[in-house]
Amino acid sequence: MELFGMPIVQVYMVGLIVAGLATLLYILFSDMAEGIGDASPFLDPAVILAFITFVAAGGYILELVTTWGSGIILVIALVTAFVLDLLLYLFVLLPLKSAEVSLAYTDESLMGRVGKVIVPVPVDGFGEIVIESVNGMISKRAVGYENTAIEYGKEVLIIEVRDGTFIVKEYEPFRFK
Repeated sequence: MELFGMPIVQVYMVGLIVAGLATLLYILFSDMAEGIGDASPFLDPAVILAFITFVAAGGYILELVTTWGSGIILVIALVTAFVLDLLLYLFVLLPLKSAEVSLAYTDESLMGRVGKVIVPVPVDGFGEIVIESVNGMISKRAVGYENTAIEYGKEVLIIEVRDGTFIVKEYEPFRFK
């Protein structure tokens, strides 16, 4: 069978090459086309390009390997590409889209966490604590809960945050006896 004056095998190969190059360009410049796929998941360029690639690859392989008619091969390639594209979207693209993690934090999000005193907290004064997080080490100004003094190196529990100052209490982990 011929399409566009070329044998159908050649059409599949050209489609595969063009879709592959378009996918490569999309990977490099996808930030410029960031909001395109928000209207519908089927309008996402990654989904469309994957579908075209699957159809072209499946059609090309089936044309070379089998003696089936070109119409049957096209239908099989379309159905197979739809199933593979659906699996790609559901198990790869959708989880990646929802896995975006921000490294930002708020002071309130640190309440209840355990930190370590790096500058002793005096009575009626300020000290400094450090909290380990995904971002690295976060150091913050701290005062003792109920104006208690806390020594250097002690673990503290963040009770409250007021005006950027952390109110902390010496941490006593629960231990089984």
